[in-house]
Amino acid sequence: MRRFVFGDIHGQFDGLMQLVDLISPGRGDRLYFLGDLIDRGSKSAEVVSWVIRFGSACLKGNHEQMCIEAHNPTQHALIRQGWLANGGIKTLESYGEKGMPIRHLDWMRNLPLYLDLEDAWLVHAGLDPSKPLSKQAAAEFCWIRTPFHNSSEPYFSDKTIITGHTITFVFPGVPPGKVVIGKGWIDIDTGGYHAKSGWLTALELNSSMVYQVNIFSQEARILPLDQAAVCLIPGKEDIPK
Repeated sequence: MRRFVFGDIHGQFDGLMQLVDLISPGRGDRLYFLGDLIDRGSKSAEVVSWVIRFGSACLKGNHEQMCIEAHNPTQHALIRQGWLANGGIKTLESYGEKGMPIRHLDWMRNLPLYLDLEDAWLVHAGLDPSKPLSKQAAAEFCWIRTPFHNSSEPYFSDKTIITGHTITFVFPGVPPGKVVIGKGWIDIDTGGYHAKSGWLTALELNSSMVYQVNIFSQEARILPLDQAAVCLIPGKEDIPK
C-alpha cells in the first residue's frame, strides 16, 4: 500500500488529473488531501466531486472554512465578501447558477482538522508549538503560519507533520516548485494555481518520493524528497507571515 499526500489543489482539476495519472494509484493505495481543494482555480466543483467520488481522505483547509462560514445565513455579509475576494467567486462560478449543493457543504463541514497516520501527522496549516494538542482548534490547524514555521524543535518526537497552506516559494531562498522541510515538518503546497509556480505536489510517505506536475507547462516529474526539498534553519531565515 502506497500513501500519497496532496498539497493544496485550489480548483486545478486538470492538473489534479494529470498528477493522479502520474501516480497511477492501485487498488490498495491511499490518497490524502490537506485541504484547500477549492477557490482561485476555475474547476473547484469538479475537484470536490472527484475527491468525494474517489473516497479520498481530506482535511479542512482555511478555504473550506471560509466557504462554510460564507454560506451561513447568520454570518455578517462581510464574511461572504471576504471569501469571494479570496477566490470564492471562482468556486461559485464552477458550480453554476444552482450554486454549491448542500451535500458538498455538509461534506466540508464534516471534514476533520487533522489525521494521525502514526508515522505522519497531516494538517492543513500547522499547529501552535506553545500549546498542547487538546487546546488547539481550527484557528491553529487551518490558519497558523509564523509561530509554527519558526519553531526550533519538532512538535512530535515520533512523527513528521505534513502541511500545505503556505506556498513554499514565499520562504527565503526557495525556488518555485520546491518542497520545504523545517523542524519536524514538511510543507508541500507548491502553489499550483499561482502564475509564479504552477506546480502541484503529492508526497508518497513510504518511499519519500515527490510527484509533481506543472499546470502551465504540463511538465511532470518524480524526485526523491531530498532532491525536491529545501531545508530551513529556524532563526536564520526570515520566515514569512
